Amino acid sequence: MESLFTPNRLALAMVLSFQPLAVMAADAEIPGDVVEFGETVVTAEQEAKQALGSSVITAEDIERHPPANDLSEIIRRQPGVNLTGNSASGARGNNRQIDLRGMGPENTLILIDGKPSSSRNAVRYGWNGDRDTRGDTNWVPAEAVERIEILRGPAAARYGSGAMGGVVNIITKRPSEELKGQVSLYTLMPEDKAEGASQRANFNLSGALADNLTFRTYGGLSKTDADDLDINADQAKAALPAGREGVRNKDIDGLLSWRVNDEHTLELSAGYGRQGNIYAGDTMNSNGGGDIDYISSLYGHETNVIQRSTWDLTHLGHFDWGTTKSSLNYEYVRNWRMNEGLAGGPEGSINDTGAAMSRLRNTRASSEVNLPLAWGETPHMLTLGGEYLYESLNDQGSFRPQSFDPSNGSGDAIAGFDRSDSKMTASSNALFVEDNIQYGDTTLTPGLRFDHHNQFGDNWSPSLNLAHQITDALSIKGGIARAYKTPNLYQSNPNYLLYSRGNGCSVNQTNSGGCYLVGNADLKPETSINKEIGLLYDKGDWRVSGTYFRNDYKNKIIGGTDVLYTINSGRRVTQWVNADKALVEGVEGNFFVELTPTLDWNTNLTVMMKNDDRDTGEPLSVIPKYTVNTTLDWQATDQLSFQLAGTYYGKQESPSYNYRLQEDYDEAAQQDLDPYGLVDVSAGYAFTRNYKVRVGVNNVFDKQIYREGNASSAGASTYNQPGRALFAAVDFTF
Repeated sequence: MESLFTPNRLALAMVLSFQPLAVMAADAEIPGDVVEFGETVVTAEQEAKQALGSSVITAEDIERHPPANDLSEIIRRQPGVNLTGNSASGARGNNRQIDLRGMGPENTLILIDGKPSSSRNAVRYGWNGDRDTRGDTNWVPAEAVERIEILRGPAAARYGSGAMGGVVNIITKRPSEELKGQVSLYTLMPEDKAEGASQRANFNLSGALADNLTFRTYGGLSKTDADDLDINADQAKAALPAGREGVRNKDIDGLLSWRVNDEHTLELSAGYGRQGNIYAGDTMNSNGGGDIDYISSLYGHETNVIQRSTWDLTHLGHFDWGTTKSSLNYEYVRNWRMNEGLAGGPEGSINDTGAAMSRLRNTRASSEVNLPLAWGETPHMLTLGGEYLYESLNDQGSFRPQSFDPSNGSGDAIAGFDRSDSKMTASSNALFVEDNIQYGDTTLTPGLRFDHHNQFGDNWSPSLNLAHQITDALSIKGGIARAYKTPNLYQSNPNYLLYSRGNGCSVNQTNSGGCYLVGNADLKPETSINKEIGLLYDKGDWRVSGTYFRNDYKNKIIGGTDVLYTINSGRRVTQWVNADKALVEGVEGNFFVELTPTLDWNTNLTVMMKNDDRDTGEPLSVIPKYTVNTTLDWQATDQLSFQLAGTYYGKQESPSYNYRLQEDYDEAAQQDLDPYGLVDVSAGYAFTRNYKVRVGVNNVFDKQIYREGNASSAGASTYNQPGRALFAAVDFTF
């Protein structure tokens, strides 16, 4: 039966559903103070940003503590945020990404100006849930950012698939009517010469081209060197426990904004980014796997390059009856990568068979309307919206001829497997409705999102958020929502095949030729019931808040161990499966005080009470038991400012059980990472209104952590924490 939610029918349904409401809002005899609602009643999205599980990083925050290379370095200092590898296995441990509330990087949705950035989805998904990717927080130069909004928990469910942990929205600087420009230079010099240094140069330019026509463009070049190949040699429990790889970035982006009239604005933007790695010797299992001499010979070279191109057309409407936003977005990602083994010990290790290109294309159309309404004495802001997404991934690198053949026996074959087909596609539609209702001192925000996926069917995501002002200073806020994530394009495709010759298979089964892991078209989406509740006490010059959160995680997709059937006289065939339940539970707190008119102290705390599989008790991700971030900002004079920042990480527990092998890790490998702290200090001086400098020292007390390998051999010591480093930043504006 044909779906009721084809793209054409979806568009028609959106138009038919919006039109009567828009007409009602425009023509109904609503009192003239409806216009005031636009000023006093915020949208559901704006209300979500006021939740206790939300944070905002401003351009000034970034200027005071600039990241060396990736925005994740400053995002990690917010409550509920950690940097982790893509899986609890510890593989690719130095490629750490944003992990919100312990749900893992794959459940953190990265947006750039409200539009999803999906370059990591063009990178092969490994058996243990790992990807060799830096994530999507490094496509915008730090100095081009206006602010970063972080939504955790129930407030993020409105964004659909992939936001079970939360959303990070990187918002770039807007065009200005007046011609303005900025040139920024940055360098970071580690004290330990074995660690990679960083340099970057960026520009930002905006202004008016004509009446009602403005532009903004930014671009940049940056380079972070790789750590030395032998940086971890003294701590190594594996053949190649490589340090942090380097990266070369090239970015350019432009935006044209045409204010047609008071009601209509059109915006056109295009961007290009290139990230080329500087190889440091990393392999998926940190054990060499293949030819160690060959892998070592690649040190310092580019072994993978990701290019990301975007085109966006947006219409903004501002009418007497409400506001609208409609956009058409196209994202094209090219992932060039030297071939890696997909079978046996060399899985994830570069070999000398050449290179391949993976191409990901995402086409997205979205629209929403915000309608201020009055029902009796109660003002509402009703939001209606919808979107359509088409994904196409062609990964010839993961489907190239392998050193193993599943059909080398008479009649022996893996069901549905066709290595000649390297293309994967998916399409999905969504409709959502939210209402922000203000009744006295209470704000209630119910919402409902409906998604239809061409392969995984329908999903309903209801949500309810509430805020109540108990007194002028004390408020209570909370929410509950159902969030979800569809299987990725590797997990669900029967043409994606991995193979182990035996050492990566379950020890509880007789090994005869190893085991295969094949994609599963019958997977269910992952789901989570996210809840939070907290109190905020705000006296203006000081405020304190505390939030309890709990995510009941279900249907997490993992590499299964149950044997479907055997081929080739005993080779076992398994597939991706949905696991049972997991629980993520914790507390976030924040304390801010204005000690003097020029001295602020801001501290946040995150305590992870639970972050594990309900059956095995194993962690979903290796993150600290608690994290404390504290910052003192002193504006000594109009020109001179200082910042002292510290972070303390609690114990990080090692996994103890290997689900893939169905056996405990060796006792020697079950080593936790002890608590540690970092302190940074910086000073800035504005020589003139247009010329500013900032210098500082990161990791003042030189606390270094050396990676020992992957989790199966190194416990939780699976990443490098760089030591003391001096940085300097210069900004010229006009």
